[in-house]
Amino acid sequence: MEGQLVRYEIRIEGHLSETLAKAFPELGHVVMAGQTILFGPVVDEAHLYGLLARCRSLGLRVVEMRQLPE
Repeated sequence: MEGQLVRYEIRIEGHLSETLAKAFPELGHVVMAGQTILFGPVVDEAHLYGLLARCRSLGLRVVEMRQLPE
């Protein structure tokens, strides 16, 4: 993951309000089937762990996280 952007998808349980979605300005989001999907480029492992920590600190339940194909 070093030196190149890798796209990720993080699925959150429930519908994120616009206010909560703004806590992830570097990611796009879409709501579907009772989940909010955050998606976008992740710079490195530290960025990824930071995103997950942000979810946890906001009380969001991550149900799935995956690297998207290029």
